[in-house]
This record gives sequence, C-alpha cells and structure tokens, in this order.
Amino acid sequence: MNRIRIAIDCMGGDNAPEAPVQGALDALAESDEIEVILVGREADIQKALTGKKYDASRLSIVNATEVIETAEHPVSAINSKKDSSMVVALKLVKTGEAEAILSAGNSGALLVGGQTVVGRIPGVKRAPFAAMMPTASGASLLVDTGANVDARSDMLVNWALLGTIYMKEVVGRENPTVGIVNIGAEEEKGNALVKETMPLLRETAGINFVGSVEARDIPTGGTDILVCDAFVGNIIIKMYEGVAKTMMNALQKGFKATPVAALGALMSLPSLKKSLKDFDVSQYGGAPLLGVKGLVMKTHGSAKAKEFKNSCLQCIAFVKNDVVGKMQAALAEEKQK
Repeated sequence: MNRIRIAIDCMGGDNAPEAPVQGALDALAESDEIEVILVGREADIQKALTGKKYDASRLSIVNATEVIETAEHPVSAINSKKDSSMVVALKLVKTGEAEAILSAGNSGALLVGGQTVVGRIPGVKRAPFAAMMPTASGASLLVDTGANVDARSDMLVNWALLGTIYMKEVVGRENPTVGIVNIGAEEEKGNALVKETMPLLRETAGINFVGSVEARDIPTGGTDILVCDAFVGNIIIKMYEGVAKTMMNALQKGFKATPVAALGALMSLPSLKKSLKDFDVSQYGGAPLLGVKGLVMKTHGSAKAKEFKNSCLQCIAFVKNDVVGKMQAALAEEKQK
C-alpha cells in the first residue's frame, strides 16, 4: 500500500509538542492509509512519545533544531531559520519525501513558506487559506480566511475555481455553488472589489456562481463556497468562534441558575450534545493553503490533539484524489480561454 506521508510541525502552536504528537498517534490508530513524520526537536518529541502505543513502522522523526515563534516576522523567519521545524517539514513536501505538511505555527510564515519553499501552481495569483465552517445545512468553505488582506477581482475568481475543485474532490459536493460575501443581495450593493468580481464569477466556466451572500445567511448554509478577501474572511471566522463561545457560556450559566434549570439541562443533554456536535469546528480539521504544489495544512494555534488528528485524516482525500493535479489542469485550461 502506498501510504500518504504527512510531515507534522511538532513545535508550532500553543500545545506543542504534546498535541501534534498525540494527534498524529490518534490518526495512525484510526487510518492505515497514512504515515507520519514528526518534525522538531527530537528530544522533545521522544519525551511526548514516552509511554504511548503506536505503529512504529508508520512513524518517523526528523530532527529540527529551531522554532519559528508566533510573533516573528514571516519572511525573515522563513529565510533565517532554515533548520526550523516548519521549514524542514515544508522541504519534505518540496522534495517529495512527504505529500503534506501540517502545522499550528505562525500563519504568516506558513503562508510565505508554502508559496516560496513548496511553490505556487502556475496561474495562481496568490494562495488563500480555506476553512470549512459548520452551518445548519452541513458546512461551507470560506476562502480566504487569512492569507491575503488586500485582494483583486482576478484573485477571487482564482479562489472560486480552487475552492470548487476542493469541494468536489475532498468534500464530495457535485457542482458546488459559489457565493461572494456581500453587504446585501441586491446587484448594486457592495464595494468596488465585489462589484468588479461578480460579473467575472458569472462568466467563468466551471464556477457555479449564485450571487451575493450576506453574513447573517452564512450560518444557515445553502452555499457551498464563500469567497472574499482575507480581511473579511478572518473577521467572519473569528466572529463565528466568539459567538459560539459566548452562547456556550450563556447556556452553561442558564443551566446552573436554578435546580429546575439544572434538571432540564440533564434531561436535554443527549440531544443538545448531538446538535452542538454539528457546529464543532474541530471536526473539519485544518485549513489548506490552496494553489500550492503540495498540501500545506494549517490548524489554529490553540489546536489540541483532536484537531491534529482530524487534519491528518483530512489529508487523505486531498492526496488520493490528486487535488493539486486537478487544480493545475483547471488553471491551465482557464489560461487558454
């Protein structure tokens, strides 16, 4: 069996190296289709592995002596820390020793490294981060969530194409719909970027464009892919997370208010857990950097083992369905038109 090799940056994120190591082991236990390469300070990784049971034939360690910190400048960090866990893991993808890299480290550095070390697919203007967001009707892919604060209309069209391929090949949505995040559904609404992008999305073959989507309609779902610049996308995703936490705190406070409320909470707990599970962001794993010549996967800085595990499993369909190759072919075809 040709297994998918995932290089995991074990030194990135708030819970390193314990969370990435445990997440990798959990992924190995759940799927026999992957191998993991744990990249980072070997002594720290070995310590995190102490007492754990795992298939040693599918796990290896690559030592990397440096760490890119969260607050470091992305370009200088990638250029100066050649033996950092992130750069070493990126190089494993570039050389073909791994099919994917997973990191919870410095987002800017991973963006720079993904584009300069792994390299962009020809025709990709700028690579965007794409995150799955839970909705009432399943999940939607939000592109861009953090890579390109200032974007042009041709970039958004690019991202709509990349997102369409991702949703078809990884998530299994046939002919996925594309909407542009806007302040209203009317044709005349929006800023200059939105107004310039909408006709291009309509005219581009391979994009099933359905028009504008207002922020209040995102949680209800109905649109498979949402495109916007990273300034808007990052605000949406962080607002989403903040509202979810606030609602959970309010529910917990309400359930503890009186003995009757506590009894009601106990009785409704099974159905409540099932409903809340559908809105658990961690089940979707990480956010891939679309448009690079390999799979570069970012999970959030506070990710725990569950997010790392699900991100590893998310890599399987991406690699098996040759998403990078299909993106290359789609962009080459678009260029010829």
